[in-house]
Amino acid sequence: MNIKQSLRKISFFDVITILIASIVILFILSVVVMLIFKGIASINKEFFSKEIIFALTLSLSTASISTIVCLLFGIPTAYVLTKTKIPFKRFFEVLIELPLSLPNLVLGLSLLLIFASPFGKMLSEAGFRVIFSKAGIVMAHTLVNLPFVIRMIKTAFRSVDKRLEFIAQSLGASKFKSFLLVTLPLSRNAIVGAVILAWSRALGEFGATLMVVGVTRMKTETLPASIYLNIATGDMGAAMSSAVILLIISAASLFLFNCFQKDMR
Repeated sequence: MNIKQSLRKISFFDVITILIASIVILFILSVVVMLIFKGIASINKEFFSKEIIFALTLSLSTASISTIVCLLFGIPTAYVLTKTKIPFKRFFEVLIELPLSLPNLVLGLSLLLIFASPFGKMLSEAGFRVIFSKAGIVMAHTLVNLPFVIRMIKTAFRSVDKRLEFIAQSLGASKFKSFLLVTLPLSRNAIVGAVILAWSRALGEFGATLMVVGVTRMKTETLPASIYLNIATGDMGAAMSSAVILLIISAASLFLFNCFQKDMR
């Protein structure tokens, strides 16, 4: 088929959709290019500053811890919702996914109310301090990302052929062994993808974190908080450096996620 024949087969609808897609691509490309163009000059000066290193270290550590927590709680919860028969299962599914439709500021406010209550004060006195602490950042990340992780893993578990699990159990494997040897390996790529996206989302989370721990320089200053603080004080160089770092990490995370998605096809 030559180029002329290909062009004849392009309909008016194709032309319209291509134009709309081009506008979307140019819009997003302009945002990325502007961040890189404005930030690349600043990152050389600001990257090794104490503030940027502190914000990057805090962001990486809290995002990693919260992602591990999401995984530890997300896998068993997804199993219960897909592989067991419990009453009110549909209600619990809706309840767990409700935070996905709420603004992160509202989620942060709910955490603030919980840990500012007498119960929260008891936990603080016992040594588990959340408000205005690093533990609060992890808690905020977990609340934002846990429903997302559960949803992705739940979809993966549902796609596993039940006959394979039945065969494993009919050959003498317990439910746990069947889950360990059949369900988890077949869901591996989806779980890894959920971990990558949850970690990336945690790095960029700001609304819930702001409500729980505030924005204190060199104490609760994550990369998004660093952008907010430096914009507020007029330090565009430091703000752009944090933004470029987030852009690079997000791009790398998305590349890894797409690699695992290709393996799933």
